[in-house]
Amino acid sequence: MDFKSLTDSELKELAALVATDRFSTGASILDLHARDQSAHAGCRPEAVIWPESAAEVAAILKYANERRIPITGWGAGSSLEGNPIPVCRGVVLDFSRMNRILALREEDFQADVEPGVVYQDLNEKLRHTGLFFPPDPGARATLGGMIANNASGTRTVLYGSTRDYVMRLVVALANGELIELGTRASKSSSGYSLINLFIGSEGTLGIVVEATLRLTGFPAEYSAAVATFPSVPAAARAVYDLKRSGLNPAALELLGPECIALMNKQEALGLDPAPTLFIEFHGPTMSQLAEVLESAREICEGGGCRGFRQGLGRAERDRIFKARHALGEMIQHNHPEHRILIMDVAVPITAYAELLDAMQAEVAAHRLIAYTLSHAGNGNVHLNIAGRRDDPAEWALVQAVSERLVLKAIALGGTATGEHGVGMGKRKYMTAQHGTSLAWMRRVKALFDPHGILNPGKIFP
Repeated sequence: MDFKSLTDSELKELAALVATDRFSTGASILDLHARDQSAHAGCRPEAVIWPESAAEVAAILKYANERRIPITGWGAGSSLEGNPIPVCRGVVLDFSRMNRILALREEDFQADVEPGVVYQDLNEKLRHTGLFFPPDPGARATLGGMIANNASGTRTVLYGSTRDYVMRLVVALANGELIELGTRASKSSSGYSLINLFIGSEGTLGIVVEATLRLTGFPAEYSAAVATFPSVPAAARAVYDLKRSGLNPAALELLGPECIALMNKQEALGLDPAPTLFIEFHGPTMSQLAEVLESAREICEGGGCRGFRQGLGRAERDRIFKARHALGEMIQHNHPEHRILIMDVAVPITAYAELLDAMQAEVAAHRLIAYTLSHAGNGNVHLNIAGRRDDPAEWALVQAVSERLVLKAIALGGTATGEHGVGMGKRKYMTAQHGTSLAWMRRVKALFDPHGILNPGKIFP
């Protein structure tokens, strides 16, 4: 869809909808909202607005809808598929000032929040309650962004993704209407689950202005282990065995030897640079966790594990997982002359080893620099592939390798994106994954956003 540039009168009228310090067309501000943390090309918006209330968001959308002005929501800009890049320019709504925790209802295990709340800040506020919000994507992501992308992270294998913790939403539609979806009840069989249309929709159907989140009890105790293996396939097999055992790990991460070597270099962890599983368990007592870890050790050793360090203290566990979360930035900083393409696919556990084999074969065949990071318990793999910035042919090769592997994941019954969303980067795979159902997605989009102003250029090929 083609959009016209904003006129001077439209800019003035938009500016009048908020306080003067919450509207900007300054070059530096536009540049800050032109790209996310992905390798996708940036695009400057024409204006940035910082709303402070649902009513302001509704008024802005109503105005934009009447004049066919593109609107893109912005949380923290930590997305990895170009999800918040304003590819059709227009206006970016930056939600950093809608960052209030509206209510904590401890006895209901619930919190009401605005979209600009950073999830770590919510958990810090909850520390004294014994409750927490489990999804943990690593970056300082906002809850609005996490809802838009259905974010997950290292603890998904036990706790699930953001979708599992969203009970109620207030959403501003393209026409400026505010609607409430879901309920504060712990379960409901009433009507269509419209709330699930908006979770993971990347701001293409409406913009979340308030959410009620389900919380859960913080584990009384937790313990971790590091298991090293002679090969990636051996580690992948151990993942299947651990899942089948019913031990219910809270985190089950597989990292290639190149990742371990980089973490050692950056953080002096002293780990064996081999294919490695980081395993974490949560439980009521340390004695119960000791039994669980012993069972995990037996399973890993039965799968050829050549080293199993269990019962890591909290400080060591925190150091390792902090380094795990920082791996993406470490890779980029270690290869400043390269762009990094971050693959994000997921397959059934039974196809996990086959997918990893295909990735290793592609990387070896083309002698590429690549790092394998995986939320192994969910069959979710990130392959970070480096291509030199000054070598278009190598970058084209990186993209071609990525495309073959994404299509391989889909052919194995998986998905083109396990947690990063479709954004700009995965649009071309939507037909391959969804087939004729993609036409129904388009109809849903047309119903909620008939003029296509909400985050245009995303999801649909």
